[in-house]
Amino acid sequence: MNSFAYTRVTEVAEAVEAIASDASARFIAGGTNLLDLMKERVEQPSRLVDITHLPLGEIEVTASGGLRMGALATNTDVAYHPVVERRYPLLSKATLAGASAQLRNMASVGGNLLQRTRCMYFYDWAAPCNKRAPGTGCSAIEGVNRAHAILGTSEHCIATHPSDMCVALAALDAVVHATGPGGERSIPFENLHRLPGDAPEIDTTLRRDELILAVELPPEDFAAHHAYLKVRERASYAFALVSVAAVLRFEDGSIAEARIALGGVAHKPWRDGQVEALLHGRPATRENFLIAAEAMLRGARGCGHNDFKIELAKRAIVRALVQAAGAKASA
Repeated sequence: MNSFAYTRVTEVAEAVEAIASDASARFIAGGTNLLDLMKERVEQPSRLVDITHLPLGEIEVTASGGLRMGALATNTDVAYHPVVERRYPLLSKATLAGASAQLRNMASVGGNLLQRTRCMYFYDWAAPCNKRAPGTGCSAIEGVNRAHAILGTSEHCIATHPSDMCVALAALDAVVHATGPGGERSIPFENLHRLPGDAPEIDTTLRRDELILAVELPPEDFAAHHAYLKVRERASYAFALVSVAAVLRFEDGSIAEARIALGGVAHKPWRDGQVEALLHGRPATRENFLIAAEAMLRGARGCGHNDFKIELAKRAIVRALVQAAGAKASA
């Protein structure tokens, strides 16, 4: 048993002060990932700051017509919220594709964003891992890497981000609101997570002493034409080998806007605006979708066991776009 102190806070300012005053303290809400990390000695915080009593659990429509989801709203709260189901069904479907009902009942929105990779070497203290112990090497590159990244990798890390919810949030252009000793700030979702580069131990652009307050969705909901496709080793309770969140908007029978986010293939949810722009003004055909899929994977590189994910991702993109187009898709 690793000893640690425990603090429960009831005010946001109190939470920020508690985390800022102890360099090895960690926030805990549902604990669905952090507790596992502690059991495996990957994380050994000196103090847990319990934030479950903060007033951050509300889900409410904003003045601009978007939706603000408090950081402590559970995954279940989000997935079954009537506004989410009606206006942002992509997010509901992606959230329900992750974990089990029991875990979704505990896991929070903020925690989902900050969960860490499930790379087996990250959890194995006997294996070198730059994410867990910087400078020791990446065992996955020459090891068992079937589930690892094919995009945005570096010589230091090929881990993937495990979230389903985050893939949908990336496609929906969500914004993350956070606060810390320096005050509040808003982070476009595409800028929250980072690629491994030469510092794979750093997962996000969030500072250690910052607290996520909420995630906000813009008014555009893309409810009419969307799809979330998750390809995994088994039908349930498994992380994605490849997942695709696709949304389309049509004008005069052609694609006016397309968004494609990939999960299970990179250190962060993967989007490419140049690829999405290729579909603008084009009809929703398999040929055009394949052009986009090929472009999306143009820089992909496997490490042996995961080479198959390149072709799998292309096929998943085409399938998701066809599903999103629905009746507007043509041969």
